[in-house]
Formats: sequence, C-alpha cells, structure tokens
Amino acid sequence: MVSNLATQLREGTSKSHSMAENVSFVKSFLGGVIDKESYKTMVSNLYFVYVAIEEAMEKNQKHECIEPIFYKELNRTESLEQDLNFYYGENWREKISPSPATEDYVNRIKTISESKPELLVAHAYTRYLGDLSGGQILKNIAKRAMNLKGNEGLAFYDFTQIKDEQEFKTNYKQALDNLPIPSQDTGKIIAEANVSFNLNMKMFQELEASFIKIFASVVINFFKSLPEKLNIKTSEAK
Repeated sequence: MVSNLATQLREGTSKSHSMAENVSFVKSFLGGVIDKESYKTMVSNLYFVYVAIEEAMEKNQKHECIEPIFYKELNRTESLEQDLNFYYGENWREKISPSPATEDYVNRIKTISESKPELLVAHAYTRYLGDLSGGQILKNIAKRAMNLKGNEGLAFYDFTQIKDEQEFKTNYKQALDNLPIPSQDTGKIIAEANVSFNLNMKMFQELEASFIKIFASVVINFFKSLPEKLNIKTSEAK
C-alpha cells in the first residue's frame, strides 16, 4: 500500500505549524532572545515528552505501522539527559518535574500507546522530522543567545548516528508513504498530528510568562538608566 501520507501530513498540519511558530516564546527564540531559565525548563519538559514517545515506540515497535519508522538513531532521551546534566548538575533528576501542559502531552502518548498505537506515527512525525529539519538553526541561535561554548548544553540538536540528515529525511518520508494505513484512516493520523502540534504549542505558551518577564525587565531597566544616560549626554555637551 503506497500513499502520500508524508505530503498529507505536511499540508494537513501547515496551519497548526504556523500557529505554533507564532507563540511568543517561539518567536523570541527564533529572534535570538532566549532566557536561560526558560530554556532549561523547555529542555526538562521535552525530556518527559521524549521519554514517553520513545517508551511507546519501543513497546509497539513490532506494530505494522510503527516498525517501518522505528529508528533508534532518532532517540533524544540520552541527549536530553546530557543537556539536563549541563544545566542542572548531576542531581538533575531531583530538580525537574513536568509542567501541567507536559503532563497532558505525556498522558496523550501513553493513552494512544495502549489503545491506538498507529497514532504514534503522528507524534513521531511532528517531533522528529521537526528536530531534524530545524535543529541546526535552533542550535546556532541558542548557542549565540546564551553565549554557550562548544556544544555544551546543545546535545539535543545533534543526531550523531545520522550521517546524512537530508537522505535520512527522504527515506523516512518514503517509509511514511509505504505504511499499511487504509486511506479512510489517513485522516485520523493527520488529526493526531494536529493534536501533537497543539500539545507542543501549549507547552511553549506556558513559557510565555518568562518571555513577558524578560521584556518587562528590559523596559524597566531602560527607563531606570535613562536619567543617568541623559545626564551623561548633558555633561558631555557642556
């Protein structure tokens, strides 16, 4: 059975994708404005999500819709553990916990893993192909914004077991197109991919408060320093 599932997923989630990119936290990230504390929280939340996804994929790896896209080289849990160790220290497990939106995401993964494992395809597509497609760009933005040295704290973006990311994505999309999914069920996969985008968006919306706090702090500090700056300019003019 051959379909164009990969294309349908891309087209069917375009609106959700655009909405997710317009969340304030994401926009500030893409613009190079990153609060380290918010970023640490994002990494910890993603850790819980990927643990859930990868445990579910492992459990259902023999399912006819999961086996063709079950690539362990995509797994992010270990790389996220490295980043958490960098940001929180060796006892990072004692310092992190999932946010409410993250718990909703994890619960969704666990539910479909038990009842409708074929829907895991949507979550794997949304997260992993997104990571592969924009990973290096986001890595460079984060590195500059947080003044990180080398690759410390950025392991999440490195797919060290994948030699050619473009070739891998091509093969992955072909695998999606060859999944034995009846045409009448394709819509369910696309709908679940939109659920995945929505769950991701809610996680990022939780981080908006930090973004607003940063912006407010910048504005307040600017006005606090304004009299001093004006005084200096006035003195220089005399």
